Amino acid sequence: MPINNEYKITPQIPILSGFDSHTTALEVVKDIDLSGKVAIVTGGHSGIGLESTRALSAAGATVIVGARSVEQAKAATEDIANVEVETLDLMNPDSIDAFAQKFLDTGRALNILIANAGVMAPPLVRDSRGYESQFATNHLGHFQLTLRLWSALKNAGHARVVSLSSTGVRFGGVDFDDPNFEKHEYDKWKAYGQAKSANALFAVELDKHGYADGIRAFSVHPGRIDTELSRFLSSQERAIGGEYKTTEQGAATSVWCATSPLLDDKGGVYCLDCDIAEAISDFSLQGMGQQLTGVLPWAIDQEMAKRLWTMSEEMTGVKLSADKRNSASSFS
Repeated sequence: MPINNEYKITPQIPILSGFDSHTTALEVVKDIDLSGKVAIVTGGHSGIGLESTRALSAAGATVIVGARSVEQAKAATEDIANVEVETLDLMNPDSIDAFAQKFLDTGRALNILIANAGVMAPPLVRDSRGYESQFATNHLGHFQLTLRLWSALKNAGHARVVSLSSTGVRFGGVDFDDPNFEKHEYDKWKAYGQAKSANALFAVELDKHGYADGIRAFSVHPGRIDTELSRFLSSQERAIGGEYKTTEQGAATSVWCATSPLLDDKGGVYCLDCDIAEAISDFSLQGMGQQLTGVLPWAIDQEMAKRLWTMSEEMTGVKLSADKRNSASSFS
């Protein structure tokens, strides 16, 4: 739980963690004991999600993996101890509710939630509500899931939510007037930039809502990793330059945000390379191969974060209960 009830914004300034871009997830948890702790990792059966699951398990945690295909997830995690696999489709509100309720019914507290699953630059697809798939999957699905699991996060006494953002924020922020590309022609990279900016803004506002309940939130740029996330890219797009991390290195910052004692009194910040990122005020787009060394203003703006939270409540029909503490409930 927080030391006092006064919320203070954590500065978006590196804290010199001692780790770097080459650190792996297992190195992050080398001296951390998560025995008795419970974590949920969406998409925790592939890519950096799998390595996050592996590291959390190695530190002693029980890890619940949310996946669209239970069979594939079980096969991918069969060599990892203390893993449970449950069906979760982040584009399907009913699936999200069922996943959350099944966990709540166990009565367990939730110490860590890593909102890892996502899609990148697919052709235009809309969910049953008409929402664009990247915004629906990457942001709205995790927004709904987090609020549904609120009571379990609160019951942990000290919980962390990690939202996977990306250097893709450079393609632009959230279009509050047309988030689903109903007024403008669909652009897969603008849609990706919007979704990843939303992931970062979500952590900013979530940290404020969760602080009094001991829930802290962080967003993460994992680095450039060649995983199934790139399945919709052309060979030309895949060939664009830039330094790649291994999946073990890519999972490190997520796991660091979820477990590091250096972050016990912090939250609402964007992190990369196992540290709080530097805020960048000016950035000129030089192509997809250019890597960001910090975070852009529209991904951490306090007012935009508040506006996104309200819009997400309206789009999902889910919000925190009146006291903002006990559980999430649908609008009547």
